[in-house]
Amino acid sequence: MTRQFAPATYPGLKGRAVLNTGGAKGIGYAMADAFARHGAHLLLMDMDGAALAQATERLRTAYPGARIETHQGSVTDEADVAAACTACADAFGSLNILLTNAGISMNRPSIELSLAAWRRAIDVNLTGAFICAQAAARHMIAQGGGVVLNTASMWGLSSSANRAAYCASKAGVISMTEVLADEWAAHGIRVNAICPGYIHTALTDELIAQGKLDLAAIEARTPQGRMGTPEEVAEMAVYLASDAAVFITGHAHVSDGGFRARGF
Repeated sequence: MTRQFAPATYPGLKGRAVLNTGGAKGIGYAMADAFARHGAHLLLMDMDGAALAQATERLRTAYPGARIETHQGSVTDEADVAAACTACADAFGSLNILLTNAGISMNRPSIELSLAAWRRAIDVNLTGAFICAQAAARHMIAQGGGVVLNTASMWGLSSSANRAAYCASKAGVISMTEVLADEWAAHGIRVNAICPGYIHTALTDELIAQGKLDLAAIEARTPQGRMGTPEEVAEMAVYLASDAAVFITGHAHVSDGGFRARGF
């Protein structure tokens, strides 16, 4: 019997201040919705100003009275990230939870992968996550603790042809997560990585339309027979950020419908 997704309620999130990069669309928006449902305060950071405005309107309509701020900028720009962290702390009095959802895909044959494309994937997916984690941690250390959740990928734990830059960047995020969890535990900061498998988003729709992803093959290869939803990934985030997960840090948590378990 196939069970339907049923969101739960987790303790300790009401009134928490959340900085969500890449929060205007896809998995990032689903996380914003999940944290807003729990009464958290949100600062959404994204490069797309129009998407930020649309996301804010949707969230305020769904959760009247929700406290939501936005910051347009890039995670690869230290000044943008520092400003977003300060804006979150100024607006809400703290910065309790960081979600590093900003990221890009990079699906090309390695022999054709330009150095510029390689650097772009590493810069956004890995360096961007580090810049955000470091800037947020400076606030969290001063206030006595916090939670960092890095969105990596199942491809950070496995490999796939034509994804050299993407796999390398996401593997780096997972390794970085473990290092930061070790370093920052003494400051009351928990650091975990979330590793989605194939999730039905506008980005995956675009890759399917371009012929870079084969939907039928993905569904056949996944034991549960389908792609996941952003809401299912977001549920892992609210759990890991909540007081129900206070002894969980330094791990990569996979949500892939069993994709990696089936082997190759």
